[in-house]
Amino acid sequence: MTRILMTTAALVAGAFALSACGNTATERGVTGAGLGGAAGYAVGAPLLGAAAGGATGAFTEEDDINLGSPIWDWD
Repeated sequence: MTRILMTTAALVAGAFALSACGNTATERGVTGAGLGGAAGYAVGAPLLGAAAGGATGAFTEEDDINLGSPIWDWD
C-alpha cells in the first residue's frame, strides 16, 4: 500500500512539473500526457502518469506553471 501511495505522489508531483510545456491548454495537455506517461512507465504506471500529466496540463493556466516555450515554438 505504501508503494502505491509513494508512486502516486511521485507521479502527481512529476505531472505538475512536466505539464508546463506549451502555451495553450491543448499543447500543455498533450505534452503533460506524453511526459507523464513516460514517467509513469518508468515506475510501472504509464496510464496513471499520462492521465495525471494530461489533466494537469489541460487544467492549469500558463501563468500557474510556466517552464517556457515548447521546443517546437521557434519564436
